[in-house]
Amino acid sequence: MAEAPSPLFALVVDDEAPALSELAFLLGRDDRIGRVTTAQGGAQALRLLESEDLDVVFCDIKMPGLDGLDLARVLARFTHRPQVVFVTAYDEHAADASDLQATDYLKKPVRAERLAEAVRRVVEGAASAGEPPASAADETIAVELAGVTRFVQRSQVRYVEAQGDYARLHTADGSHLLRVPLTTLEERWGTAGFVRIHRSTLVQLAHVDEVRTEPGRCSVRLGAVELAVGRRHTRELRERLIRAAAPQGA
Repeated sequence: MAEAPSPLFALVVDDEAPALSELAFLLGRDDRIGRVTTAQGGAQALRLLESEDLDVVFCDIKMPGLDGLDLARVLARFTHRPQVVFVTAYDEHAADASDLQATDYLKKPVRAERLAEAVRRVVEGAASAGEPPASAADETIAVELAGVTRFVQRSQVRYVEAQGDYARLHTADGSHLLRVPLTTLEERWGTAGFVRIHRSTLVQLAHVDEVRTEPGRCSVRLGAVELAVGRRHTRELRERLIRAAAPQGA
């Protein structure tokens, strides 16, 4: 007997509070939905997606700032991309939704039976989706500073430092604070070449220029930056560097 699919984790995004509440209420009544989270705009949605694994985003299109189409374009570059269902009062964006591989396109006001059909399509999509390979395409990270949302590619990150429950991403151009614990990034980015060298530091092996070993001390150099390596992490770092430098198939 086939197992029942796991309940879906859904995010509803709409800048209009009544529409947001109504759609979240309708989804909450569906047994196939395990949890519903809400966001009142694209920027807030991206902040939630930094720390939560969601299966589907039900998204309005016309919103101030980062609109629904822009949000979907960013999600398309995520390593683990949630499905997108557009919920809008307008017809003219249906072609854009198709280009962005949206799972469904609902018209407002949303009828309960039509929403149920959209959830069915999401469930089918989740069942047929394969797990992406470990070497999947570069991940896009949304960071916010003074109300401005910027996008940083994972490959641009040279090293990461823990700052309490946050992580500071260091690139060649500066640094960005991300609302994600270092342990979460260590798990998520381990297959992308990131390794812990200290209880508060991850480095991208591709950016390591030099390993310095002195009596009782080890460090790595990334350009002009030198970072200390904790004793308990020294052996793993060396092994990872050796594997990374070995010819393929050796």
